[in-house]
Amino acid sequence: MKPHPKIIDRIIEGLQQSQTICVAGHIRPDGDCVGSQLGLTLALQNAGKQVVCWNEDSIPQKYEFLDADGLVQKPKPGLQFDCVVAVDAATFDRLGSVGQHIARRKLFINIDHHESNSRFADLNWVSAREPSTGELVYRLLKIAKWPITRRIADCLFTAVSTDTGSFQYATTQPGTYHVAGELVSRGADLTRICNEVYQSYPLPRARLLRHIYSHFRLTQQNQIAYFWLKKADFTRTGADSSDTEGLIDHIRAIAPVVVACVFEEVEPELTRISLRSKSTKVNVNEVAAQFGGGGHPAAAGARIPGKPLSVQRKVIAAIKGALNAAGL
Repeated sequence: MKPHPKIIDRIIEGLQQSQTICVAGHIRPDGDCVGSQLGLTLALQNAGKQVVCWNEDSIPQKYEFLDADGLVQKPKPGLQFDCVVAVDAATFDRLGSVGQHIARRKLFINIDHHESNSRFADLNWVSAREPSTGELVYRLLKIAKWPITRRIADCLFTAVSTDTGSFQYATTQPGTYHVAGELVSRGADLTRICNEVYQSYPLPRARLLRHIYSHFRLTQQNQIAYFWLKKADFTRTGADSSDTEGLIDHIRAIAPVVVACVFEEVEPELTRISLRSKSTKVNVNEVAAQFGGGGHPAAAGARIPGKPLSVQRKVIAAIKGALNAAGL
């Protein structure tokens, strides 16, 4: 086996020496978070560990097929762990309410691929080169020689596929296809995964998508596309926050668009933004960092206090600045 970072050996040693383990994921879990959490949880259970899998938020409907046993649960008070593993979380705050219930631990491990990761744990394996945390979990299991079952393969393939835009994003590496192929050879059910994740949307999401196509806006010679999601939009369509994953890609795909942005109302004066860039010249991680957020060069986000129109003006101005600096 080719050489690997020594931090992986330290993480494996820590996990092997632990009996009670919590696998934690970030709020509003996406496919990479859900797949990585469940894949690691199942592997640790198969290794004879006592494992809980915690997330503040419920699994989005399209990923529920991965968790037939209901392993992902909301955090519970009063428990103590030999080890806590945070996956796909760039900062401790991204764990949400889980963070309040994991203080009683001996070892804290952080496995992530976000460039903006704050290295908040005792052992931090952060590899921004990897397009998904699912690939990191796959490497961990291979090096530890823990079996990758069909169910684990489903989880990790979903993680890798969703965070690469089904292998379309520029972050996708040659090794990503190798990992995907290995997971298929180990039983990942491509037909079911593709049907559940990409071809089976709930009706409220379709209503939300209709709203987006009717209300998105373009600016800066059509290089910036953006739209708002207000609480009233969710009420009217019957959708919830889990239905928003991937909606930004619909306006990102418009030919002249370089940067797409979603403004989502969290509270009357708190807005969540999501950013996507199609150009390697425009790093939206740097844009998000201006507002206390972060992520990847091509995908990032932040939570911004202030009046909605003020937030919109500041964010659009920052995006325009990034485009101008790139000569676009």
